[in-house]
Amino acid sequence: MPSRKLSGTKLKKQKRKRPASSPRTQPSKSARRQDHSTNPGAGTAAVRPPIGKLFEELVAVQARLRAPGGCPWDREQTHATLKTYLIEEAYEVLDALENGNVHELSEELGDLLLQVLFHADLAREAKTFDISDVIVGIRDKMIRRHPHVFGDVKVESSGEVLKNWAQLKALEKEAAQEDSSRQKPFVTSALDGVPRSLPALLEAFQLTRRAAQVGFDWKNIQGIFEKLREETTELQVALETSNSGDAGEELGDLLFVCVNLCRFLGFDPEVALKHSSLKFKSRFQLMEMEAARIGQRLSQLSKEELEILWDAAKLRRRAPSLSGPES
Repeated sequence: MPSRKLSGTKLKKQKRKRPASSPRTQPSKSARRQDHSTNPGAGTAAVRPPIGKLFEELVAVQARLRAPGGCPWDREQTHATLKTYLIEEAYEVLDALENGNVHELSEELGDLLLQVLFHADLAREAKTFDISDVIVGIRDKMIRRHPHVFGDVKVESSGEVLKNWAQLKALEKEAAQEDSSRQKPFVTSALDGVPRSLPALLEAFQLTRRAAQVGFDWKNIQGIFEKLREETTELQVALETSNSGDAGEELGDLLFVCVNLCRFLGFDPEVALKHSSLKFKSRFQLMEMEAARIGQRLSQLSKEELEILWDAAKLRRRAPSLSGPES
């Protein structure tokens, strides 16, 4: 995944830098959301065309922007230059979900959909595939991977669904590899398809989730707690011997076990950590406000005074509760 060293705000400004004559010039997101807030039905027609027709119109709009005489900015883009925006839009969808703003969520999903169309349009121009191939591919995959819905397979739980999904995916990959090279021996892995470019937390989650789907998992949560204690002890030993290399490795092992714990309990570690970060930010900012009220900065206070402010902030405000495990 590309580096996210640039802030989301900076990326947005880059993305919106279009020529004044660009056909894509439009009100800012904040302006449009304000319109929605004052008029919830803004942009909603009484009777809309069929979804297929609306989608065709959107595909045509994107193709027009890329065509000769279209938008200079759109025409300059490549798969590589769009990577940052794809990541950004995905994170903005997550922010909208966290904020609980349905209008914001609708708009951000549209921005994310546009990224899919953009990449498909670039592929169409290169004559490799187009948006129809994308749609047909995911439609057929959903049918294949849900034989308990579109076939006669019986399942009793979501766990069985995930296990069947993993098995079907492995069979599909084996068939694809046999078609591409029948002369080379190969061994498929349940972990194939987890990109190394994923953020570390998400990569660990996906790896452990896929391993669990084929039965490689803890019998109970006590085993994970024992592993946590084991890794904590090993980290303490590494620190006592002043071996920074070992300490870094043990820290990674400790984090990996924490990810396992999240997965085992049914929580997404990324979402859980995001929630904790939001909670910390909210409480820390309350501390800053309280210190400013008495004419002080946090850096001027003692550790004891900081602890008092922290405890007060915890009592005054709590971040929105983390949603429960997903099935």
